[in-house]
Amino acid sequence: MEDEKSPTVSGTRESGPSDRSGPATSPPRSHYRPFFKRVILLLVLAVALWFGVPRIIEATRTVSTDDAYVNSHVTFVAPRVSGQVAKVLVEDNNRVHKGDLLVQLDPEPFDVQVHIAQAAVDAARANLVARRADVRGIEAHARSLRFGLQRAIEDVNNQVAELKSKAATLAARNATLVNAQNQYDRVSALYKTHEAAKQEFDDRVEALHVAQAQVDETLEQVHQIRVSLGLLPQPEDGEALTTVPPDIDQTFSAVREAQANLIQAAAQLGVSDSFDKTPKEMLADFYKRDPKGDINNIFAALLENAPEIRQAEAALAEAQRKLDQAQLDRRYCGVISAIDGVVTRRSVNPGNNVVAGQSLMAVRSLNEIWVDANFKETQLARLRIGQPVDIEVDMYGSKHAFKGRVSGFTMGTGSTLALLPAENATGNFVKVVQRLPVRIDLLDYDPEKWPLFVGLSVTPVVRLDQEPTGKGAGHVLQPFLTQVAAASGAASNKSSVGVHP
Repeated sequence: MEDEKSPTVSGTRESGPSDRSGPATSPPRSHYRPFFKRVILLLVLAVALWFGVPRIIEATRTVSTDDAYVNSHVTFVAPRVSGQVAKVLVEDNNRVHKGDLLVQLDPEPFDVQVHIAQAAVDAARANLVARRADVRGIEAHARSLRFGLQRAIEDVNNQVAELKSKAATLAARNATLVNAQNQYDRVSALYKTHEAAKQEFDDRVEALHVAQAQVDETLEQVHQIRVSLGLLPQPEDGEALTTVPPDIDQTFSAVREAQANLIQAAAQLGVSDSFDKTPKEMLADFYKRDPKGDINNIFAALLENAPEIRQAEAALAEAQRKLDQAQLDRRYCGVISAIDGVVTRRSVNPGNNVVAGQSLMAVRSLNEIWVDANFKETQLARLRIGQPVDIEVDMYGSKHAFKGRVSGFTMGTGSTLALLPAENATGNFVKVVQRLPVRIDLLDYDPEKWPLFVGLSVTPVVRLDQEPTGKGAGHVLQPFLTQVAAASGAASNKSSVGVHP
């Protein structure tokens, strides 16, 4: 056993003669390894600085979010009238222009309504012609009554003049009677003494009787005229027979009757007068309707404004409006696109019965495109309207970069504008960083070359180091609209005028 182990021991000892001189040493290290480590560390540090410093600088000059998407206007296409669909001319994803026909309703029922309304217009127009003729007849009657009133006044004045004439005749005949009485008394005295012939006496008696009869006749005529004027046959208090009221030509019954007839006829022409006015006052007011007092101009104006004509014109206007509505409904049989865009959500087919306001399809705009970016509330402090934005779209990647500008801020966070907003008053409030939708308008957007679709994810980068531009630049709130500002300014001017002393 010892012989077997000894070679091993002896072999070991022989193989390491130097062990006797000291401990064993490790293999020598390379002098270049620490140098390479330093070089690699410097390269990594240089690369980190090369790429990291610009990113850090960029982060201090920009604000971005990945919670953003493309949005656009959508117009829901609906008919304005009810009817049956005859044709549908578009399919989903078809591009259409503003004014293109999308759906055609059956026009035949609307054509019938147009013909009915047209017949009503023709009847109303004929009725207007008839009413004009009637009013012209009323105008002629009113003219005659106006002259009748004038004649009644003249008749009264003639009777008053005749009364004065008869009174003068009565005075003359009274003088004749006095003379006849004197002649009779003289001849009678001579006849009693037989100094006058019987024939002469008889002539004086006859003359006296004739004079008395003439006086009685004239007096009866005077009484008759007074009675015809509505006066007492014999004036009271010893007044003269010619005494009459000064306004008898305005208050006489025949004059009042003629005035009432004229008022009745004038009322049909739209002239309203009071019976308290005298005929002279009424006629004076009537002539004031024309600056020159031209009666022809006055009646021409009354003819146009007569109640019957106004009613007929109103009926014609109503019939015309119904015709316009029927023609409008006829045109509404063609459902057209209100904007340029792409058809989506088509839900109508030929033969469907649709009602006014029913959604048939939608048209998404390709031109009015913007980005809704939901920035965190901690990112909003430096955002302003008009700041330029670089927009990266995942669909195109680095192939194309879109440009935009901040155009406005939504007045509420997404949680408050949700259909069911969170109720924090219950005590279950947990503070979470909120996001506010910010609208970004695209600049120089060409849908023909680089179209964007609603809902695409984008990454907007707002350039804080560049000056805002455009309308409302540098502000947080949008400026007032021009027409709103003008309207408010006009209202304030009116109010200031109203309170000015």
